[in-house]
Amino acid sequence: MEFEREALAVAVTANLPVILWGAPGTGKTSVVTALGAAAGLPVEVVVGSIREPSDFSGLPVLRDGGTWFAPPRWAERLAAEGGGLLFLDELTTAPPAVQAAMLRVVLERTVGDLALPGEVRIVAAANPPEQAADGWDLSAPLANRLIHLDWTVSAEDIAEGFAGGFPVPEFDVKGTAGPAAVAGAQALVGAFLRVRPDLVLAVPDSPDRAGRGWPSPRSWEMAARAVAACEHMGAGEAVLAKLVLGAVGEAAGFELLSWRRNLDLPDPQTLLNNPQARLPERLDRLHALLAAVVAYVHADGTADTWERAWTVMAQVARTAPDVAAASARSLARSRPEGASLPDSMLELAPVLRSAGLMR
Repeated sequence: MEFEREALAVAVTANLPVILWGAPGTGKTSVVTALGAAAGLPVEVVVGSIREPSDFSGLPVLRDGGTWFAPPRWAERLAAEGGGLLFLDELTTAPPAVQAAMLRVVLERTVGDLALPGEVRIVAAANPPEQAADGWDLSAPLANRLIHLDWTVSAEDIAEGFAGGFPVPEFDVKGTAGPAAVAGAQALVGAFLRVRPDLVLAVPDSPDRAGRGWPSPRSWEMAARAVAACEHMGAGEAVLAKLVLGAVGEAAGFELLSWRRNLDLPDPQTLLNNPQARLPERLDRLHALLAAVVAYVHADGTADTWERAWTVMAQVARTAPDVAAASARSLARSRPEGASLPDSMLELAPVLRSAGLMR
């Protein structure tokens, strides 16, 4: 259970909505409330089986001559605190109408006409439908908004917990990855999807599979944020695998992890300082490298870095003009104020014309 606990802590730190799947009585509620207490976060527990759709979509009331969808008290308390941990328990006992009302809460942090603070973390828990009282499969739209973690316990876990207390992961909710790291991870995932475009969207064809993690642009974005968070926090490969597979499913997730493991790319900053360095020969690696360079330039925001990036683009264009064209379009859009057009762009004239950036 060690990796599951750490994966949960990483998800909460990175503000990624996560759901714990496990049999009744395995301590899911206890670990979430303990996690909130350890992080100093107020915890609101909302049990799906005893809620109505209006508990998430708001109750319509007249206000100032119009209709106001009033939020429930649990949402008002989280808003007043400025953050916290919302624990949605027993999701598979919530009927489809209630699950549908939860969609905006999980994705947009909106309850009725109340916008929850961005610092509200969301953790859910569910029993497999066959083990839940009057259980329902999780709807595909709701499942695709969550990272799915299997919560299992062993006799050794329980024995050690009874003897010395059950451990709670240590983490800092303010110690998450910055925008540059997230952009770099998104560039990495984007480069992978160029190689495997068939994995961008793969909606499962059965309710039980649709109720877990599956590939979509939304879940790939969560996977990218998980990659950035794990790299920033120094989490191991086992933790990263649980989060990525929990976001996009096993088949797509294993492909991304294997592809990432075999990339062995130079650091974008190192390459910009030495643009004549040897570049990868494989096209998928070139896509990944240039995407990382563009993400780094965008996050850096300085004219000098933007200008130096065109030297790298020109070098790639000599052997792989199609790869350079795709990244040149993104680089041109991120031109900082005051940046001049470097001489290296002249070498890219044919490429820029093919990308629609030059006449």
